[in-house]
Amino acid sequence: MDKAGGTGLVRGTLPAQQPVHSLPLMRHCEWITPALLATGWMLIGLSGCTPGPGGPLEEQKEPHYRVGKARVNSMDYTGAIEAFQRALEVNPRSASAHFELGWLYDVKVPDPAAAVYHYQKYLQLRPRADNADIVRQRILACKQELARSVLPLPISPSLQREFEQLAEENRRLKSELARWQNYAGDLTRALSNAVASSRTTSSGPLNQSSSDMGFSFAVPTQAAPPAGGLSFTSPRLEPASAPSQTTFRTHEVQPGETLSRIARRYRTTVQALMEANPGIDPHRLRIGQKLRLPGR
Repeated sequence: MDKAGGTGLVRGTLPAQQPVHSLPLMRHCEWITPALLATGWMLIGLSGCTPGPGGPLEEQKEPHYRVGKARVNSMDYTGAIEAFQRALEVNPRSASAHFELGWLYDVKVPDPAAAVYHYQKYLQLRPRADNADIVRQRILACKQELARSVLPLPISPSLQREFEQLAEENRRLKSELARWQNYAGDLTRALSNAVASSRTTSSGPLNQSSSDMGFSFAVPTQAAPPAGGLSFTSPRLEPASAPSQTTFRTHEVQPGETLSRIARRYRTTVQALMEANPGIDPHRLRIGQKLRLPGR
């Protein structure tokens, strides 16, 4: 218990010492921890994984989105597309729904234009997503597929010659078709004239001879079949045979008469009267109407 050097310190004992760096270290930790947490949340947000409102977790909880995922698992890709589109109607900024639609149109239900649209919307909403590079590659692939379906393929010399031969053959067939159409038109007009002539002849007196009832015509020279084309025998109309000469008596309908009464009067049948008068209405006879009576 001696005193040393007048310092007033008791030998064998040390005064209580405070740690030199304990207080600054505690203060350092107090601001490091919130900074690290803020940095971590910032990184999560930039990577597209924010669990807050509007993030992928919230988007994927949407009922239509969940239905779409279930249909993808059951390989109902058309139904999945419909479900994801409904999810976009509920939330037009659903990047998750855009990505699923882009993938479906890219891989399962090929539609490169639709795939490009939804992939681009996904990148607009999640520009720093982890799969952004892969999505950009798929957009490029879809655009190349569209270009192949629009731009013509390179033509080899042999294929070019074949195209030229086919074009020449097409022109030749068109020219031959035009000639045949002209010939068919001339033939149709000639047939129409012949039929009209026969009708005019048949409307003459009933006692004409069969030779007077005949007719003939020739196809005009300009209507000859085209040379080098298909050949067929031109139709030939034979003279019409003279109708059998049948004499008819006539009866003028009187008030109150019916067809059956007229038939009984002339000892014939209603059917025979109707055959002798085509187009007659047995229920609407007109007074003064003249009816042909069949010969006996």
